[in-house]
Amino acid sequence: MRLFKFVGSALVGGLLVLAPVYLAILLLLKAMSSLKALVRPIATLLPAWLPGEEIGSLLVVLIVCFIVGLSARTRHGRTALASIENSTFRRLPGYASIRGLAQQLAGHGQDEAWKPALAEIEEALVPAFIIEALPDGRSTVFVPSVPTPFAGSIYILSPERVHPVAIPLTQAIKALSSWGVGAKDLVAAMEQAPLGPARASARRL
Repeated sequence: MRLFKFVGSALVGGLLVLAPVYLAILLLLKAMSSLKALVRPIATLLPAWLPGEEIGSLLVVLIVCFIVGLSARTRHGRTALASIENSTFRRLPGYASIRGLAQQLAGHGQDEAWKPALAEIEEALVPAFIIEALPDGRSTVFVPSVPTPFAGSIYILSPERVHPVAIPLTQAIKALSSWGVGAKDLVAAMEQAPLGPARASARRL
């Protein structure tokens, strides 16, 4: 059983590392494919043995990434990027959740999206992730299944039933993929809040 848990935990950990890299490569290849027609006139000037279209499209993508990254370091650039994001990207279904997940995995989460938490479900505390805060104070909470952290159920819970925990997202996912091993760290890192029935029971354990 220990070997099975170890293998499962290692597989999930490797997936979390490789998935963003895989998606980044797919996006890079897609962008290069879209730019081939643009760089084709220049590529014809290069020797036939040189993959001019691929090299040219890659250079264009890298230059655009450099310019965007450089712009993000300036106040006006950040304002412009935020405006583009709010007017365009945030209208895409799932964009905000995916962006929040990527930021949390990278350790740069600045909002509540995918914040680890313990949620009171019936008489128990269960590991969960805060997806978004609702205007009335309640929270949309994702309760994952075990050992697959990205499948589960959605709940709308009142604030006294949602207890954020001050740990990285990767640590919470590791506890889930290990069938609860390490859950004591989630309880220990629970942010201070009024005790609910389920939380009070957990504290007495």
